[in-house]
Amino acid sequence: MAMSSTRLSTRSRTISRASRTGRSGRCSRAVYGPSATAVEAPATTSAASAEVRDGLRNIAIVAHVDHGKTTLVDAMLSQSKVFRDNQEVATRIMDSNDLERERGITILSKNTAVTYKDTKINIIDTPGHADFGGEVERVLHMCDGVLLLIDSVEGPMPQTRFVLTKALAKGKKVMVVVNKVDRPMARLDYVLDKTFDLFCELGASDEQCDFPVVYASGMNGIAGLEPEELAENLEPLFDSIIEHVPPPTADVNGPLQMQVANIAYDNYRGRICIGRVTSGTIKKGQTVYVATPEKKEVSAKVSELFVYKNFLQEPVEEAEAGDICAVAGMGDATIGETIMASTSEGGVPLPTIAVEEPTVRMNFIVNTSPFAGQEGEFVTSRNLKDRLAQEAERNLALKVEPGETAESFIVSGRGTLHLTILIEEMRREGYEFQIGPPSVIYKEDESGKKLEPYEIAEIEVPEDQAGGVVELLGKRGGQMQDMMTRASGSNSVTTFKFRVPTTGMMGVKGALLTATRGTAALHTSFDGYDPIANPDGVQRDNGSLISYDTGDVTTYSVKSAQERGVLFVEPGEKVYDGQVIGINARAEDLKINVCKKKAANNIRSATKEATDKINAAKDMSLDDYLEFLASDELVEVTPLSVRVRKNPSMKGSGKKGGK
Repeated sequence: MAMSSTRLSTRSRTISRASRTGRSGRCSRAVYGPSATAVEAPATTSAASAEVRDGLRNIAIVAHVDHGKTTLVDAMLSQSKVFRDNQEVATRIMDSNDLERERGITILSKNTAVTYKDTKINIIDTPGHADFGGEVERVLHMCDGVLLLIDSVEGPMPQTRFVLTKALAKGKKVMVVVNKVDRPMARLDYVLDKTFDLFCELGASDEQCDFPVVYASGMNGIAGLEPEELAENLEPLFDSIIEHVPPPTADVNGPLQMQVANIAYDNYRGRICIGRVTSGTIKKGQTVYVATPEKKEVSAKVSELFVYKNFLQEPVEEAEAGDICAVAGMGDATIGETIMASTSEGGVPLPTIAVEEPTVRMNFIVNTSPFAGQEGEFVTSRNLKDRLAQEAERNLALKVEPGETAESFIVSGRGTLHLTILIEEMRREGYEFQIGPPSVIYKEDESGKKLEPYEIAEIEVPEDQAGGVVELLGKRGGQMQDMMTRASGSNSVTTFKFRVPTTGMMGVKGALLTATRGTAALHTSFDGYDPIANPDGVQRDNGSLISYDTGDVTTYSVKSAQERGVLFVEPGEKVYDGQVIGINARAEDLKINVCKKKAANNIRSATKEATDKINAAKDMSLDDYLEFLASDELVEVTPLSVRVRKNPSMKGSGKKGGK
């Protein structure tokens, strides 16, 4: 089936738009921001022995959060007859992790494969949030082309820029899928114009700028080459993948070479290495070698070998160059290492996979609160150390370093969400520990000047709430780069683009919702390092309410305590001395007693509590607590509870609030 490029004749869209933009139709080779790198050369393949595997395609699907990537993959799997006709299938099939389903985001990259018209299509579903960009950077090594999903109303967003930067830098063929075209407010001309502009800003080649376009509705499982001519299924999308994504070209007879791009764990098979065979053939039972350019090769034996078929791993006897496969028996092989033939047989390790450095760190500490050890299964420093080391092996964007004491560890990641997901996973696994407040990672330039990380923030709010956004981001060191107002039904919506120091973005979510009466939508992405904008940082407006007694919270004490601010606790809950139990209405911290009981007298008994109205406690999630946290406070995390306490090791604890 023939496929239209970005030139859409029926709607008079052309790729160059030179007459309207005042520039030539060629994309400039300007480089964007911190992510700009030279295009990576593919693995060396002998032209004489190279083979084009025309019956195979390897694609990664990338998108901004909530642009419908995982829903589209669901539809592709369903229409490829992956499941039986009578089989019940949940939505968000690829998001098998509980946290992914709860939060509605993809956290871990995943592999699957479908067969269409005798062509096997390996599909890699990737995270859309920039905090999990390490997943995206790793899996791009396994694919030959990228499906870039863009919402038909929102257009390219900050994280669209991030994932597209990585794909273009690696020279991948990009196919644009404009998703959710059935939305009433779809802006197809605007979305394609902005997408083309983004390609040019990122220094795409002329060939990359001439990207093919498919229109789709992942929710309804339909696609087409023109928005007015959608088929009843996704066949136009599958046909376009086969036509525009190049098949692998590899030397199947050369020495074995396969880079580990992901690690999985199995109770029976142990560690499983996932990657793409770039040269040669790997066979079950074969003796191979694991190495990096900096590390001596170590022998291992392939105990089991799998390729992806439909939604499962299928055992096979061998996999050839171009295949994406999973290998068991590789000992302690880690991400970035190469499974290869011995050097005497021509085996050469590939360069290790590089990902961007972390920008945020937190302190993970053994729990020392009065309630320590009561709710968790894994509570020791050894438990904490082993679990963090295991995570660092699989998650290249994460770094773990020793803390100031033997019972603390400094964990660095790509953003607060990146680390919050790890904390929540560990909590659900039975771990109990404490977390210090997030802090940014500073750098120095050649002259020794201190630099801090910056982010691009896009905020969408109703027009009548726009003033609160400008005021809030201005106080946090933000610089407005763009503002646009558009109609949305009977209302108008304003979209802001700010460049803000990461320090200014910490704790901004709650403040933004307060400033806009809960109407703001926030999207961010990392934008590089620059000189410090606000040396004093961001100060918290409110102090903490702190319990100075240990016991059960009583209705009698809550009645008076709620006049001081907003409480996190309700009558009947257990609290301890030093626990943060609420937000003070004033800037300073305040110690109060919420365990006090009403004294008995001859008129009413001590068991009869006040019947006046008691306000409901403020519901705080782990994310909320980390945003609220002051510099002298810790979050106590257990499988059953999340609490905040003052850090007993800090002098002056309990006297003054502030970030």
